[in-house]
Amino acid sequence: MKSPSSLNQPARRRAFGILAAAASVAVFGSGSALAQAPYTINVVDVAGNLALTQEAFELYAKKNPGKVAKFVFTKAPAPELPGKLKAMQGAGRSDIDIVLTGTDVLAAGVEQGLLVKLLPDYAAKFPNLMANYLPPAAEMQKLASDQGIAITFMPAGPLVEYNPAKVKQPPTTPAELLAWCKANPNRLIYARPANSGPGRTFIMGLPFLLGDKDPKDPVNGWDKTWAYLKQLNECIEYYPTGTGAVMKELGEGSRDMTITMTGWDINPRVLGIVPKDFKVAPFQNMTWVNDAHYIVVPKGVPADKMAVVLDVIAFMLTPEAQAFTWDKGYFYPGPAVKNVPLSMAPQASQDAIREFGRPEYAGWIEKFPHTQSLPPKAQVEAFRIWDQQVGAKTKK
Repeated sequence: MKSPSSLNQPARRRAFGILAAAASVAVFGSGSALAQAPYTINVVDVAGNLALTQEAFELYAKKNPGKVAKFVFTKAPAPELPGKLKAMQGAGRSDIDIVLTGTDVLAAGVEQGLLVKLLPDYAAKFPNLMANYLPPAAEMQKLASDQGIAITFMPAGPLVEYNPAKVKQPPTTPAELLAWCKANPNRLIYARPANSGPGRTFIMGLPFLLGDKDPKDPVNGWDKTWAYLKQLNECIEYYPTGTGAVMKELGEGSRDMTITMTGWDINPRVLGIVPKDFKVAPFQNMTWVNDAHYIVVPKGVPADKMAVVLDVIAFMLTPEAQAFTWDKGYFYPGPAVKNVPLSMAPQASQDAIREFGRPEYAGWIEKFPHTQSLPPKAQVEAFRIWDQQVGAKTKK
């Protein structure tokens, strides 16, 4: 073919048209290849989950350079994200591809219709999903309203964590906790439940401890719990909006006791935020309120990008990826699927858990019964009631 400069004007125009069309096909392809892989996948974490999964995401990108150019990770406070998603979707934008969340944003996202229905619509990407989960993790998956996939699991709590130099006899019943708090005003602290795993595990565990009418109905079945929390409120100075602030105060010595979970006990001690010798105690006749983190997908992700997002989620359920979730005890133990022993975890994880883990956890997890967190709608109601009736002293 002659070069365009050697052609007459009409022929030159035709040649440029052919070249432009060819360039258009090369760039856009059939079905818009401009928007095809490798993609930049935007991941927002509102649960601290990246401590458990970021290495696994990055491993996926390394293994699949044709699908993912890179992951962009950002963190956000859980209460703020549903409003942001709603605004983006109202504007027809899709700036977030994956959200890593606890039951809080999952609950709000389900209630407000912000999330993609993953099951059974994309069930073929997750064969034997329920059979592959640890049994209590499978129970947590049932809470996802088919709009999330559980990727990490923790028996959770509630447990009492305390400074043994200040607390010689830890409380083991709600009545003893209240009596200690009244005798030691402002020395007990816990965070706002809507943005704190230990905070919400505490309020969801109390109905079982107090013998409330219906532990799964915070509106009509928690009379004893709400009355108790209002009493406890009288000797608590304020409620931080996140658990990290709680652990900082506990570690610095401005508080002597908090309500914790397995992971929030182990990890801050690994990191040196809380002294290694701080102790935990279970409540007598407690019921473990199990916790999980989920991957959810906001509505609006383009179809071809969605195929890659689903592939990423499927990878996160493999034993290879799940082994990273042992982390340094942050969401202890971490893996949601079967057959991922600590020996599969990175050496740093193995070392941290051997040094800072608690052998007694295995016995307590076996001894006490387990229940899953509240369903999404009930959880939203519980947070609303707590915010209105208890949490006026929340500190930003």
